[in-house]
Amino acid sequence: MPVKINSTSGYLYLDSWVLSSILHLGTIDFCKRFLNNTNDPGGRQYAQMIQAARSAPANIAEGSSRRDTSKETFMKLTDVARATISELAYDYLSIILSENQVPWEMTDTRWRQIHDIRLTRPIYSNNLMHDVGAHILTQKRLFDPWLQSNDKMVVANAMLIICGRIGKMIKRQLEQNLAEFSQTGGFTENLTTLRIETLKDKARNEGSPSCPKCGKPMLKRTAKKGQNAGSQFWSCSDYPNCHGTRPLST
Repeated sequence: MPVKINSTSGYLYLDSWVLSSILHLGTIDFCKRFLNNTNDPGGRQYAQMIQAARSAPANIAEGSSRRDTSKETFMKLTDVARATISELAYDYLSIILSENQVPWEMTDTRWRQIHDIRLTRPIYSNNLMHDVGAHILTQKRLFDPWLQSNDKMVVANAMLIICGRIGKMIKRQLEQNLAEFSQTGGFTENLTTLRIETLKDKARNEGSPSCPKCGKPMLKRTAKKGQNAGSQFWSCSDYPNCHGTRPLST
């Protein structure tokens, strides 16, 4: 069967979602510790940064949950997650620049250490949400030597590196799913294929006549326009590849 509906919890296994969740938690902590009435009067940056950080895992989750039924929705929501990561990356960049500093170079040992951290594959039991939460916190501890630093610049640089990693992960997801779509189509296309195959099977089982042009089984159809509108006729099951028809009385 070309149409398959999987569980909506597959996103829980994605490194992009786990790392985005870590970014969200890290951003909440960063804003609590380093933003105040002096550098963020009114708390506007605080709210915007946390909202952007939340948007990434939320849109990855929603997009992945729609992947089976609408690849277009999946692609759009996943791309929204990528956009919000870019927004958040700019926030951390501006914080670093506001201190008259520049982000760490890629040759910096700290940059390489954070960039090279690899997440472990999650193993979840039936106690799903407990295990998911435990996994996120366990993975976050890998980054805590930098995220828990009292030096705002260290934390900001670490978060900027994490943003870059997530952006690359999401880009790969989009590319892979675009390639898959080009090969297998999406939900709408596969629904059409399923319907056509079902009708063909029905025609074969009911002993319908063969197409005079290609020999394939024919289906009953109703004319929608013209002088015969509303009348039934036999049409080739391979339409629109074949336009063979027969009158219903044949």
